[in-house]
Amino acid sequence: MKAMVLHNWVEKWGDNLKLEKVPIPGLGPHEVLVKVGACGVGLPASNFMMGEMSRDPKLLPKIPGDEIAGTVAEIGSQVQGFAVGDRVIVYLFVTCGKCKFCLSGRNDLCLNFGGWIGRHRNGGYAEYVAVPDSNLFRLPDEIKFVEATTINTAVASAVHALKSRAQVTLGDDVMIVGAAGGVGVHVLQLAKIVGGRAFAVDVDDEKLNRLKEYGADFLINAKSVDVIEEVKKLTDGKGVDVVIDFVGSSKTLADSLSSLGKGGRLVNLATHPGVKFEVPASQIVLNEIIITGSRYTTKHEFLEAIELVRAGRIKPVVAQTARLEDVEQLHVLLAEKKLFGRAALVF
Repeated sequence: MKAMVLHNWVEKWGDNLKLEKVPIPGLGPHEVLVKVGACGVGLPASNFMMGEMSRDPKLLPKIPGDEIAGTVAEIGSQVQGFAVGDRVIVYLFVTCGKCKFCLSGRNDLCLNFGGWIGRHRNGGYAEYVAVPDSNLFRLPDEIKFVEATTINTAVASAVHALKSRAQVTLGDDVMIVGAAGGVGVHVLQLAKIVGGRAFAVDVDDEKLNRLKEYGADFLINAKSVDVIEEVKKLTDGKGVDVVIDFVGSSKTLADSLSSLGKGGRLVNLATHPGVKFEVPASQIVLNEIIITGSRYTTKHEFLEAIELVRAGRIKPVVAQTARLEDVEQLHVLLAEKKLFGRAALVF
């Protein structure tokens, strides 16, 4: 089969992935071979290839790609519930299903974590990929493969961040920092469904203006205005109820915290090594502020994300696609911040 293979960590985007002919993966008894229909191209894959999370040499060579949708091509000897020809979508965390977190429905915190598809195991930048049967979910016929790639991370992460971590309720003011990004535009849509007003924060006026069609009530360009002052003005001094921060810099986290009102919740989804910000202890106590993180999504929430797209409640936003051999060009556009929404490779 054809695959794009990473042999060395990326120092500069351009010609790092090599198109190679590699064997079709063999299957263990509980594995399924998926013929890839489309695979999303996002920051998690970029960050992995740049070695930002780990530079463990044992991780290379690797076929990247973690946002996979396709068709079952073959099943292992012990697989039940799937048949050749089934349309499927892949949950990207490999979890044990037996520890206290998995058994309580919080499998994103699995104590026996087996890694990521496309990072610790070969992923979807290939014609075929082998995945554990426990990582497969049926994909409804109504959802095209390229649209489905928004579910794996973007929509599923939105469900976890807004409903589980921030516990957004009807009438909440929700601010999204990095709202024009691949996950941000989908979080924005869900914020309108489960909350109230949506405050979109980004640094590009053209991208911000496009967010109006996805429900943004207020647009804030962090380059041209003071975010904290603008939020206070728009909320009559109250502050917002929730901030979802995708940028995760010291400044955005500090601004996010200061933009919260009483009972506010700050959810950080970025994992930049070494980033810190100061938290006034008195603010946390007097306003009962909650600061938390959001790590991917649970399998139950993954099912909810599929249904949100199937029912048309969330519109998948895929800005650009490419063929397998050109997939690195999508990473170039991602690095240069030229994409609005998501990108995907298609077969």
